[in-house]
Amino acid sequence: MDALTRRLLVIGADAAGMSAASQARRRLGPDDLRIVAFDRGNFSSYSACGIPYFVSGVVDDVESLVVRSPETFRDKQAIQVHLRHEVLEIDLDRGVALVNHSESGHQREEGFDDLVIATGATPVRPPLPGAGAEGVFGVQTLDDGVALRAHVADRKPRRAVIVGSGYVGLEMAESLCALGVETHLVDVAPQPLTRLDPDMGALIAGALRDFGTVLHLGQEVAGFETGAGGEVSAVVTSEGTLPAEVVVLGLGVRPNVALAEAAGVEVGPSGAIAVDRRMRTSYPAVWAAGDCAEKRHRVSGAAVAVALGTHANKEGRVAGINLGGGYATFPGVIGTAATKVGSLEVARTGLGETESADAGFVAESVLSESTTRAGYYPGAGPITVKLVVERGTGRLLGAQIVGREGAAKRIDVLAVAVWNEMTVDELLAADLSYAPPYSPVWDPVVAAARRAVDRLS
Repeated sequence: MDALTRRLLVIGADAAGMSAASQARRRLGPDDLRIVAFDRGNFSSYSACGIPYFVSGVVDDVESLVVRSPETFRDKQAIQVHLRHEVLEIDLDRGVALVNHSESGHQREEGFDDLVIATGATPVRPPLPGAGAEGVFGVQTLDDGVALRAHVADRKPRRAVIVGSGYVGLEMAESLCALGVETHLVDVAPQPLTRLDPDMGALIAGALRDFGTVLHLGQEVAGFETGAGGEVSAVVTSEGTLPAEVVVLGLGVRPNVALAEAAGVEVGPSGAIAVDRRMRTSYPAVWAAGDCAEKRHRVSGAAVAVALGTHANKEGRVAGINLGGGYATFPGVIGTAATKVGSLEVARTGLGETESADAGFVAESVLSESTTRAGYYPGAGPITVKLVVERGTGRLLGAQIVGREGAAKRIDVLAVAVWNEMTVDELLAADLSYAPPYSPVWDPVVAAARRAVDRLS
Protein backbone atom coordinates (compact mmCIF):
# COMPACT_ATOMS: atom_id res chain seq x y z
CA MET A 1 0.00 0.00 0.00
CA ASP A 2 1.18 3.52 -0.75
CA ALA A 3 0.16 7.02 0.16
CA LEU A 4 -2.57 6.98 -2.49
CA THR A 5 -4.41 4.03 -0.94
CA ARG A 6 -7.80 5.11 0.39
CA ARG A 7 -8.28 4.69 4.12
CA LEU A 8 -11.56 3.47 5.62
CA LEU A 9 -12.01 3.84 9.36
CA VAL A 10 -14.84 1.92 11.05
CA ILE A 11 -15.99 2.82 14.56
CA GLY A 12 -17.70 -0.23 16.05
CA ALA A 13 -16.68 -3.80 15.22
CA ASP A 14 -20.02 -5.56 15.47
CA ALA A 15 -22.83 -6.26 13.00
CA ALA A 16 -23.17 -2.99 11.10
CA GLY A 17 -19.54 -1.90 11.15
CA MET A 18 -18.06 -5.20 10.09
CA SER A 19 -20.75 -5.83 7.47
CA ALA A 20 -19.78 -2.50 5.94
CA ALA A 21 -16.07 -3.34 6.12
CA SER A 22 -16.59 -6.78 4.59
CA GLN A 23 -18.69 -5.51 1.70
CA ALA A 24 -16.22 -2.74 0.93
CA ARG A 25 -13.40 -5.29 0.93
CA ARG A 26 -15.27 -7.56 -1.51
CA ARG A 27 -15.14 -4.74 -4.04
CA LEU A 28 -11.76 -3.20 -3.31
CA GLY A 29 -8.52 -5.03 -2.53
CA PRO A 30 -5.94 -4.03 0.11
CA ASP A 31 -3.94 -2.04 -2.44
CA ASP A 32 -6.99 0.13 -3.15
CA LEU A 33 -8.55 0.37 0.30
CA ARG A 34 -6.99 0.05 3.74
CA ILE A 35 -9.62 -0.86 6.35
CA VAL A 36 -9.15 -0.35 10.09
CA ALA A 37 -11.87 -0.90 12.71
CA PHE A 38 -11.86 0.12 16.37
CA ASP A 39 -14.10 -1.13 19.15
CA ARG A 40 -13.91 -0.33 22.85
CA GLY A 41 -15.17 -3.79 23.78
CA ASN A 42 -13.51 -7.20 23.93
CA PHE A 43 -15.36 -8.88 21.07
CA SER A 44 -15.98 -8.37 17.36
CA SER A 45 -18.93 -9.53 15.24
CA TYR A 46 -20.95 -11.27 17.93
CA SER A 47 -24.58 -12.25 18.42
CA ALA A 48 -26.02 -9.78 20.92
CA CYS A 49 -29.36 -11.59 20.81
CA GLY A 50 -27.68 -14.60 22.41
CA ILE A 51 -26.60 -12.68 25.53
CA PRO A 52 -29.57 -13.68 27.77
CA TYR A 53 -28.96 -17.34 26.90
CA PHE A 54 -25.28 -16.96 27.75
CA VAL A 55 -26.16 -15.43 31.13
CA SER A 56 -28.49 -18.33 31.92
CA GLY A 57 -25.97 -20.95 30.81
CA VAL A 58 -28.04 -22.28 27.90
CA VAL A 59 -25.08 -21.08 25.82
CA ASP A 60 -22.04 -21.99 27.87
CA ASP A 61 -19.08 -20.70 25.86
CA VAL A 62 -18.93 -16.97 25.18
CA GLU A 63 -16.79 -17.59 22.09
CA SER A 64 -19.67 -19.48 20.48
CA LEU A 65 -21.46 -16.13 20.20
CA VAL A 66 -18.56 -14.62 18.26
CA VAL A 67 -19.09 -14.97 14.52
CA ARG A 68 -15.68 -13.66 13.42
CA SER A 69 -12.61 -12.81 15.45
CA PRO A 70 -10.13 -10.02 14.68
CA GLU A 71 -7.71 -12.73 13.50
CA THR A 72 -10.26 -14.02 11.00
CA PHE A 73 -10.84 -10.53 9.62
CA ARG A 74 -7.08 -9.97 9.38
CA ASP A 75 -6.15 -13.26 7.75
CA LYS A 76 -9.11 -13.71 5.39
CA GLN A 77 -10.03 -10.14 4.46
CA ALA A 78 -7.04 -7.95 5.31
CA ILE A 79 -9.17 -5.92 7.72
CA GLN A 80 -7.41 -4.72 10.86
CA VAL A 81 -9.66 -4.86 13.94
CA HIS A 82 -8.42 -3.30 17.17
CA LEU A 83 -10.43 -4.23 20.26
CA ARG A 84 -10.26 -2.32 23.55
CA HIS A 85 -9.66 0.84 21.53
CA GLU A 86 -12.11 3.71 21.96
CA VAL A 87 -12.46 6.56 19.50
CA LEU A 88 -12.64 9.69 21.63
CA GLU A 89 -12.93 12.40 19.01
CA ILE A 90 -13.48 12.80 15.28
CA ASP A 91 -12.04 15.73 13.35
CA LEU A 92 -13.85 15.72 10.03
CA ASP A 93 -11.98 18.72 8.63
CA ARG A 94 -8.60 17.03 9.13
CA GLY A 95 -9.85 13.49 8.49
CA VAL A 96 -8.47 12.07 11.73
CA ALA A 97 -9.84 10.28 14.78
CA LEU A 98 -8.31 10.33 18.27
CA VAL A 99 -8.10 6.74 19.53
CA ASN A 100 -7.42 5.60 23.09
CA HIS A 101 -6.08 2.14 23.96
CA SER A 102 -7.91 1.31 27.19
CA GLU A 103 -5.25 -1.07 28.51
CA SER A 104 -2.19 1.14 28.08
CA GLY A 105 -3.83 4.56 28.04
CA HIS A 106 -1.84 5.36 24.90
CA GLN A 107 -3.59 7.74 22.51
CA ARG A 108 -2.91 8.23 18.84
CA GLU A 109 -4.48 9.81 15.78
CA GLU A 110 -5.77 7.62 12.97
CA GLY A 111 -6.33 9.19 9.57
CA PHE A 112 -9.18 8.33 7.21
CA ASP A 113 -10.66 9.22 3.85
CA ASP A 114 -13.99 7.50 4.53
CA LEU A 115 -15.61 6.87 7.90
CA VAL A 116 -18.30 4.41 9.03
CA ILE A 117 -19.94 5.21 12.35
CA ALA A 118 -21.46 2.07 13.85
CA THR A 119 -21.47 2.96 17.52
CA GLY A 120 -24.71 1.11 18.26
CA ALA A 121 -26.99 1.95 21.16
CA THR A 122 -26.68 2.26 24.91
CA PRO A 123 -29.10 0.98 27.57
CA VAL A 124 -31.37 3.63 29.03
CA ARG A 125 -30.14 4.32 32.56
CA PRO A 126 -32.64 6.52 34.40
CA PRO A 127 -31.31 9.64 36.14
CA LEU A 128 -32.32 8.33 39.55
CA PRO A 129 -30.45 8.08 42.85
CA GLY A 130 -28.22 4.99 42.91
CA ALA A 131 -28.63 4.16 39.20
CA GLY A 132 -24.86 3.93 38.84
CA ALA A 133 -24.36 1.61 41.80
CA GLU A 134 -22.40 -1.61 41.55
CA GLY A 135 -24.72 -4.45 40.72
CA VAL A 136 -26.97 -2.39 38.40
CA PHE A 137 -26.53 -3.69 34.86
CA GLY A 138 -27.64 -2.60 31.44
CA VAL A 139 -27.36 -5.44 28.94
CA GLN A 140 -26.57 -4.34 25.38
CA THR A 141 -23.09 -5.59 24.48
CA LEU A 142 -21.44 -8.96 24.93
CA ASP A 143 -19.14 -7.33 27.48
CA ASP A 144 -22.27 -6.40 29.46
CA GLY A 145 -23.39 -10.03 29.35
CA VAL A 146 -20.00 -11.32 30.45
CA ALA A 147 -19.97 -8.86 33.36
CA LEU A 148 -23.48 -9.84 34.48
CA ARG A 149 -22.77 -13.57 34.27
CA ALA A 150 -19.54 -13.13 36.25
CA HIS A 151 -21.36 -11.07 38.88
CA VAL A 152 -24.07 -13.71 39.31
CA ALA A 153 -21.50 -16.52 39.49
CA ASP A 154 -19.33 -14.64 42.00
CA ARG A 155 -21.96 -13.04 44.25
CA LYS A 156 -24.63 -15.76 43.93
CA PRO A 157 -27.48 -13.29 44.45
CA ARG A 158 -30.64 -14.67 45.95
CA ARG A 159 -32.91 -11.90 44.68
CA ALA A 160 -32.93 -9.88 41.47
CA VAL A 161 -35.07 -7.02 40.19
CA ILE A 162 -35.65 -6.35 36.51
CA VAL A 163 -36.63 -2.76 35.74
CA GLY A 164 -38.65 -2.61 32.53
CA SER A 165 -40.47 -5.28 30.54
CA GLY A 166 -39.15 -4.85 27.04
CA TYR A 167 -37.60 -7.73 25.11
CA VAL A 168 -34.37 -7.62 27.14
CA GLY A 169 -36.23 -7.38 30.43
CA LEU A 170 -38.37 -10.41 29.71
CA GLU A 171 -35.47 -12.50 28.42
CA MET A 172 -33.31 -11.60 31.41
CA ALA A 173 -36.14 -12.42 33.82
CA GLU A 174 -36.37 -15.89 32.31
CA SER A 175 -32.59 -16.30 32.44
CA LEU A 176 -32.30 -15.34 36.11
CA CYS A 177 -35.26 -17.52 37.09
CA ALA A 178 -33.54 -20.42 35.32
CA LEU A 179 -30.51 -19.82 37.55
CA GLY A 180 -32.66 -20.15 40.66
CA VAL A 181 -32.62 -16.44 41.49
CA GLU A 182 -35.84 -15.04 42.95
CA THR A 183 -36.73 -12.53 40.26
CA HIS A 184 -39.05 -9.53 40.45
CA LEU A 185 -40.03 -7.39 37.46
CA VAL A 186 -41.11 -3.75 37.82
CA ASP A 187 -42.77 -1.72 35.08
CA VAL A 188 -44.82 1.46 35.14
CA ALA A 189 -47.09 0.00 32.43
CA PRO A 190 -50.13 -2.09 33.38
CA GLN A 191 -48.94 -5.02 31.27
CA PRO A 192 -45.59 -6.36 30.05
CA LEU A 193 -44.05 -5.64 26.66
CA THR A 194 -45.56 -2.31 25.73
CA ARG A 195 -44.41 -2.80 22.14
CA LEU A 196 -47.56 -4.93 21.90
CA ASP A 197 -51.08 -3.59 22.17
CA PRO A 198 -52.47 -3.94 25.72
CA ASP A 199 -54.77 -6.87 24.90
CA MET A 200 -51.84 -8.86 23.52
CA GLY A 201 -49.36 -7.75 26.17
CA ALA A 202 -51.71 -8.96 28.88
CA LEU A 203 -51.21 -12.51 27.61
CA ILE A 204 -47.51 -12.30 28.54
CA ALA A 205 -48.07 -11.80 32.27
CA GLY A 206 -49.20 -15.38 32.82
CA ALA A 207 -46.12 -16.78 31.08
CA LEU A 208 -43.83 -14.68 33.28
CA ARG A 209 -45.53 -15.92 36.43
CA ASP A 210 -45.42 -19.51 35.17
CA PHE A 211 -41.61 -19.60 35.26
CA GLY A 212 -41.42 -17.77 38.59
CA THR A 213 -41.23 -14.04 37.93
CA VAL A 214 -43.00 -11.85 40.48
CA LEU A 215 -44.67 -8.93 38.68
CA HIS A 216 -44.98 -5.39 40.02
CA LEU A 217 -46.91 -3.67 37.23
CA GLY A 218 -48.18 -0.12 37.29
CA GLN A 219 -45.31 0.89 39.58
CA GLU A 220 -42.77 3.61 38.91
CA VAL A 221 -39.14 3.25 39.99
CA ALA A 222 -38.03 6.15 42.18
CA GLY A 223 -34.44 5.15 42.92
CA PHE A 224 -31.96 2.51 44.03
CA GLU A 225 -30.73 1.97 47.57
CA THR A 226 -27.13 0.96 48.21
CA GLY A 227 -25.24 -0.81 50.95
CA ALA A 228 -22.17 0.31 52.85
CA GLY A 229 -19.87 -0.86 50.06
CA GLY A 230 -21.78 0.97 47.36
CA GLU A 231 -23.53 -2.15 46.00
CA VAL A 232 -27.20 -1.97 45.12
CA SER A 233 -29.41 -3.31 47.89
CA ALA A 234 -32.95 -2.40 46.88
CA VAL A 235 -35.16 -0.82 44.23
CA VAL A 236 -37.50 1.90 45.49
CA THR A 237 -40.84 2.01 43.68
CA SER A 238 -44.01 4.07 44.01
CA GLU A 239 -45.53 1.16 45.95
CA GLY A 240 -42.64 0.28 48.25
CA THR A 241 -39.11 -1.07 48.41
CA LEU A 242 -37.93 -4.31 46.78
CA PRO A 243 -34.70 -5.82 48.17
CA ALA A 244 -32.24 -6.69 45.40
CA GLU A 245 -28.72 -8.03 45.16
CA VAL A 246 -28.61 -7.52 41.41
CA VAL A 247 -30.62 -5.22 39.15
CA VAL A 248 -31.00 -5.45 35.38
CA LEU A 249 -32.28 -2.46 33.42
CA GLY A 250 -34.66 -3.43 30.65
CA LEU A 251 -35.87 0.07 29.82
CA GLY A 252 -34.79 -0.06 26.21
CA VAL A 253 -31.87 1.61 24.49
CA ARG A 254 -31.08 4.93 22.86
CA PRO A 255 -28.85 5.53 19.82
CA ASN A 256 -25.22 6.15 20.76
CA VAL A 257 -24.69 9.37 18.83
CA ALA A 258 -22.52 11.44 21.19
CA LEU A 259 -19.33 10.97 19.18
CA ALA A 260 -20.99 11.76 15.86
CA GLU A 261 -22.91 14.72 17.22
CA ALA A 262 -19.77 16.23 18.76
CA ALA A 263 -18.11 16.00 15.34
CA GLY A 264 -20.94 17.93 13.73
CA VAL A 265 -22.74 15.02 12.05
CA GLU A 266 -26.48 15.72 11.81
CA VAL A 267 -28.81 13.85 14.17
CA GLY A 268 -32.37 13.27 12.97
CA PRO A 269 -35.73 13.70 14.73
CA SER A 270 -35.62 10.15 16.10
CA GLY A 271 -32.43 10.89 18.02
CA ALA A 272 -30.36 8.71 15.69
CA ILE A 273 -27.85 9.82 13.06
CA ALA A 274 -29.60 11.16 9.97
CA VAL A 275 -28.73 9.18 6.83
CA ASP A 276 -29.95 8.98 3.26
CA ARG A 277 -31.05 5.73 1.62
CA ARG A 278 -27.43 4.87 0.82
CA MET A 279 -26.54 5.25 4.55
CA ARG A 280 -24.58 8.45 3.93
CA THR A 281 -24.70 11.11 6.66
CA SER A 282 -24.71 14.90 6.32
CA TYR A 283 -20.97 14.62 5.49
CA PRO A 284 -20.31 12.97 2.09
CA ALA A 285 -17.41 10.83 3.35
CA VAL A 286 -19.16 9.72 6.54
CA TRP A 287 -21.56 6.81 6.69
CA ALA A 288 -23.61 5.43 9.57
CA ALA A 289 -25.31 2.08 10.05
CA GLY A 290 -26.92 -0.01 12.76
CA ASP A 291 -28.57 1.00 16.01
CA CYS A 292 -27.04 4.49 15.90
CA ALA A 293 -28.51 5.26 12.45
CA GLU A 294 -31.98 6.58 11.71
CA LYS A 295 -34.42 4.50 9.65
CA ARG A 296 -37.63 5.20 7.76
CA HIS A 297 -40.68 3.24 8.78
CA ARG A 298 -42.25 1.93 5.58
CA VAL A 299 -45.82 2.07 6.92
CA SER A 300 -45.93 5.31 8.89
CA GLY A 301 -43.25 7.09 6.88
CA ALA A 302 -41.75 8.38 10.12
CA ALA A 303 -38.08 8.62 10.99
CA VAL A 304 -37.47 5.99 13.68
CA ALA A 305 -34.71 4.51 15.79
CA VAL A 306 -35.09 0.73 16.01
CA ALA A 307 -32.34 -1.40 17.52
CA LEU A 308 -32.34 -4.78 15.79
CA GLY A 309 -29.44 -6.87 14.51
CA THR A 310 -31.34 -7.73 11.33
CA HIS A 311 -31.43 -4.07 10.35
CA ALA A 312 -27.82 -3.48 11.40
CA ASN A 313 -26.43 -6.19 9.14
CA LYS A 314 -28.44 -5.00 6.14
CA GLU A 315 -27.57 -1.35 6.66
CA GLY A 316 -23.89 -2.19 7.01
CA ARG A 317 -24.06 -4.17 3.79
CA VAL A 318 -25.60 -1.21 1.95
CA ALA A 319 -22.99 1.21 3.28
CA GLY A 320 -20.16 -1.16 2.33
CA ILE A 321 -21.42 -1.67 -1.21
CA ASN A 322 -21.55 2.08 -1.75
CA LEU A 323 -18.13 2.59 -0.17
CA GLY A 324 -16.74 -0.02 -2.52
CA GLY A 325 -17.99 1.76 -5.62
CA GLY A 326 -21.31 -0.05 -6.06
CA TYR A 327 -24.83 1.24 -5.62
CA ALA A 328 -27.31 0.05 -3.00
CA THR A 329 -30.11 1.55 -0.92
CA PHE A 330 -31.75 0.59 2.35
CA PRO A 331 -35.53 0.55 1.86
CA GLY A 332 -36.64 1.06 5.47
CA VAL A 333 -38.02 -1.05 8.30
CA ILE A 334 -41.29 -2.28 9.71
CA GLY A 335 -39.96 -3.37 13.10
CA THR A 336 -40.46 -7.12 12.83
CA ALA A 337 -39.30 -8.85 16.01
CA ALA A 338 -39.87 -12.01 18.02
CA THR A 339 -38.97 -13.34 21.44
CA LYS A 340 -39.67 -16.23 23.80
CA VAL A 341 -41.19 -15.85 27.25
CA GLY A 342 -41.01 -19.27 28.88
CA SER A 343 -43.17 -21.56 26.77
CA LEU A 344 -44.85 -18.61 25.07
CA GLU A 345 -43.73 -17.20 21.72
CA VAL A 346 -44.28 -13.52 20.94
CA ALA A 347 -43.86 -11.58 17.69
CA ARG A 348 -44.90 -8.33 16.05
CA THR A 349 -44.54 -6.42 12.79
CA GLY A 350 -45.68 -3.07 11.40
CA LEU A 351 -47.90 -0.75 13.44
CA GLY A 352 -50.05 -1.39 16.49
CA GLU A 353 -53.37 0.32 17.19
CA THR A 354 -51.96 3.45 18.84
CA GLU A 355 -49.11 3.72 16.33
CA SER A 356 -51.60 3.49 13.44
CA ALA A 357 -53.72 6.28 14.90
CA ASP A 358 -50.63 8.43 15.54
CA ALA A 359 -49.60 7.94 11.90
CA GLY A 360 -52.99 9.21 10.72
CA PHE A 361 -54.58 5.92 9.72
CA VAL A 362 -58.19 5.07 10.44
CA ALA A 363 -57.79 1.43 11.37
CA GLU A 364 -59.73 -1.59 12.54
CA SER A 365 -58.24 -4.43 14.56
CA VAL A 366 -59.28 -8.05 14.87
CA LEU A 367 -58.27 -10.87 17.19
CA SER A 368 -58.31 -14.46 15.99
CA GLU A 369 -57.72 -17.49 18.22
CA SER A 370 -56.60 -20.78 16.73
CA THR A 371 -54.11 -23.61 17.25
CA THR A 372 -50.53 -24.04 16.03
CA ARG A 373 -51.34 -27.48 14.60
CA ALA A 374 -54.49 -29.33 13.67
CA GLY A 375 -56.55 -29.48 16.86
CA TYR A 376 -56.49 -33.29 16.94
CA TYR A 377 -52.72 -33.55 16.38
CA PRO A 378 -50.54 -34.06 19.48
CA GLY A 379 -48.78 -30.91 20.64
CA ALA A 380 -51.30 -28.45 19.24
CA GLY A 381 -51.16 -25.25 21.28
CA PRO A 382 -53.14 -22.02 21.35
CA ILE A 383 -52.19 -19.07 19.15
CA THR A 384 -53.70 -15.58 19.08
CA VAL A 385 -53.21 -13.46 15.98
CA LYS A 386 -54.06 -9.76 15.92
CA LEU A 387 -54.27 -7.78 12.69
CA VAL A 388 -54.43 -3.99 12.36
CA VAL A 389 -56.10 -3.06 9.07
CA GLU A 390 -56.79 0.25 7.35
CA ARG A 391 -60.49 0.89 6.89
CA GLY A 392 -61.59 1.47 3.34
CA THR A 393 -58.57 -0.10 1.64
CA GLY A 394 -58.21 -3.25 3.74
CA ARG A 395 -54.42 -2.74 3.74
CA LEU A 396 -52.60 -4.65 6.48
CA LEU A 397 -50.81 -2.12 8.69
CA GLY A 398 -49.44 -4.41 11.37
CA ALA A 399 -49.78 -7.71 13.18
CA GLN A 400 -49.01 -9.32 16.52
CA ILE A 401 -48.83 -12.97 17.56
CA VAL A 402 -48.78 -14.66 20.96
CA GLY A 403 -48.87 -18.45 21.20
CA ARG A 404 -47.20 -21.73 21.96
CA GLU A 405 -44.50 -23.55 19.98
CA GLY A 406 -44.77 -22.84 16.27
CA ALA A 407 -46.43 -19.43 16.71
CA ALA A 408 -43.72 -16.78 16.42
CA LYS A 409 -42.28 -17.49 12.99
CA ARG A 410 -45.72 -17.09 11.43
CA ILE A 411 -45.07 -13.37 11.83
CA ASP A 412 -42.80 -13.62 8.79
CA VAL A 413 -45.79 -14.24 6.49
CA LEU A 414 -47.46 -11.17 7.94
CA ALA A 415 -44.25 -9.14 7.70
CA VAL A 416 -44.04 -9.84 3.97
CA ALA A 417 -47.68 -8.82 3.63
CA VAL A 418 -47.11 -5.54 5.48
CA TRP A 419 -43.89 -4.89 3.54
CA ASN A 420 -45.67 -5.28 0.21
CA GLU A 421 -48.80 -3.34 1.26
CA MET A 422 -51.06 -6.34 0.81
CA THR A 423 -54.72 -6.21 1.74
CA VAL A 424 -56.40 -8.74 3.99
CA ASP A 425 -58.37 -9.95 0.95
CA GLU A 426 -55.08 -10.82 -0.74
CA LEU A 427 -53.78 -12.43 2.44
CA LEU A 428 -56.95 -14.49 2.72
CA ALA A 429 -56.31 -15.86 -0.76
CA ALA A 430 -52.62 -16.62 -0.09
CA ASP A 431 -51.66 -20.22 -0.90
CA LEU A 432 -50.07 -21.21 2.42
CA SER A 433 -49.01 -24.77 3.17
CA TYR A 434 -51.04 -27.20 5.24
CA ALA A 435 -50.29 -30.43 7.07
CA PRO A 436 -51.71 -31.45 10.49
CA PRO A 437 -48.31 -31.39 12.28
CA TYR A 438 -47.82 -27.74 11.27
CA SER A 439 -51.19 -26.05 10.92
CA PRO A 440 -54.97 -26.39 10.91
CA VAL A 441 -56.45 -26.45 7.43
CA TRP A 442 -57.19 -22.76 7.93
CA ASP A 443 -53.76 -21.48 8.89
CA PRO A 444 -53.98 -19.04 11.84
CA VAL A 445 -52.71 -16.23 9.61
CA VAL A 446 -55.36 -16.88 6.96
CA ALA A 447 -58.04 -17.37 9.63
CA ALA A 448 -57.20 -13.93 11.03
CA ALA A 449 -57.38 -12.42 7.53
CA ARG A 450 -60.80 -14.04 7.02
CA ARG A 451 -62.04 -12.49 10.24
CA ALA A 452 -60.70 -9.09 9.16
CA VAL A 453 -62.41 -9.34 5.76
CA ASP A 454 -65.69 -10.22 7.47
CA ARG A 455 -65.30 -7.28 9.86
CA LEU A 456 -64.64 -4.81 7.08
CA SER A 457 -67.34 -6.02 4.70
